[in-house]
Amino acid sequence: MTIAIPNPKKTLGRVRASLSGTLKLADDPYRRLMFLIVIMTISRIHQNFRFLNPLRPALTVTLLAAMYAYLNPKFLVDGPLTRTWPGKTIAGLFLAACLSVPFGISIGGSGKFILDEYIKTIVFGFLVIAAIRNTRDLYSMMWSFVIACGALSYLSLFVFKMQKASDDGLLRIQNGYSYDANDIATVAVTGLALALLMVQVCRGKGKVVAIAVVVGLGATIAKTGSRGGFLGLMVFGLALLLMLKTVPLAKRIIFLVVTALALIIAAPQGYWDQMLTIMSPTKDYNWTAPTGRKEVFKRGIGYMMRNPVTGIGIDNFPRAEGTLSERAIAQAADPSLAGIKWSVAHNSYLESATEMGVPGLILFCTLVFGGIFGISKLRRSLPSAWVTGTQEERFLFYASLYLPVAFAAFSASSFFVSFEYRDLLYCLGAFAAGLIVCIEQKLKAQASGGSAGNVAMAPTVRVLAPSSGPSLRFPQPPKPSVPPS
Repeated sequence: MTIAIPNPKKTLGRVRASLSGTLKLADDPYRRLMFLIVIMTISRIHQNFRFLNPLRPALTVTLLAAMYAYLNPKFLVDGPLTRTWPGKTIAGLFLAACLSVPFGISIGGSGKFILDEYIKTIVFGFLVIAAIRNTRDLYSMMWSFVIACGALSYLSLFVFKMQKASDDGLLRIQNGYSYDANDIATVAVTGLALALLMVQVCRGKGKVVAIAVVVGLGATIAKTGSRGGFLGLMVFGLALLLMLKTVPLAKRIIFLVVTALALIIAAPQGYWDQMLTIMSPTKDYNWTAPTGRKEVFKRGIGYMMRNPVTGIGIDNFPRAEGTLSERAIAQAADPSLAGIKWSVAHNSYLESATEMGVPGLILFCTLVFGGIFGISKLRRSLPSAWVTGTQEERFLFYASLYLPVAFAAFSASSFFVSFEYRDLLYCLGAFAAGLIVCIEQKLKAQASGGSAGNVAMAPTVRVLAPSSGPSLRFPQPPKPSVPPS
């Protein structure tokens, strides 16, 4: 009687093929370029090397990535970039911005801002979406974001100078290249969630790097002295406790304790006194001064009511402050009065509503809160077995937990900064779009009878990470068996 013994090499090949990859960092040219672009865009690390300024490294690498994508479409995600709701929302925001131009108070100013600044943000968002074809690509792009946050922490702790602010005397970061202290705090609070994702799913060097980034971000938030960042951190902690029920409570508490210890140790003198002023908002200059946030917000609502459908035009809030406000009109009538500060909105929601009207505000909120509730709803539809399944399944499951936390942190801290047209939100939106695509692929593969779901409970074997970055583990193939004679 003939005994058929399965070939172990072929068996291993079938198991590997059944997985969507071993979740190593993607190493094709387009993903490498996008890895660099995310790091430079989020951290601004390239601005620390001034000799590179004439080369405009961020723009150069972005153009290379766009050219490579155009010449090699097979390396891009299948289907249109607007197939998911985040992609549609990003496109909608760009459309709203363009429609605001002809109805704004400065057509030239708005048009110039779109061509010089906002178009870069939109292209960046869609380039990231195009880069995420599968789980390995999503893993790589999220790691690039975490590395970017680590680079920003390095700059904040060892490069950016601490100075006393003229209004409160607190020693804090005053100049972070194209970021101010509140901007840095917003990026740091948002980045904490994805850094903790990598702590959750990685092993070995990857986990060590992720823990270092978490500690660095906690210290960075303290160095900024930002009250908006502190409130964002509180929302982040609350979201971590309430939204990550699958993660053991003890682990969630440890995450918060590590972050809090880093913040406490790095807090400059006067930091806690500054944070305590949050409890007495009516005594703060932001409440009482004509240039404080309260009065700026009230004036912003008035600007929006001038044209609630299309707004006053993208990037026109400062111009409205200098030309349309009551203070500006009074100063124009009496030049002896003090000059008018052409202030930004200092609030992403107000900026959206004022400059792009109610439709712009709705689209902005759709991207932010859709990232919280939409991804959370998607996570509830995932098989519970993914929590203890293959490393790919575990990564997708935990990404659907931690990404909403990142959006929640951004939703709070962005209330105190003008981040409507910055890259951070569009990067998160691209991650949400990529996560939706990856989960759809995985569920479809399992529904079609693929073997990926059948090896979820198999023993695992460690795979060493390549030199390009950390990796996860994949299941060991079943041992060949000899049928009875």
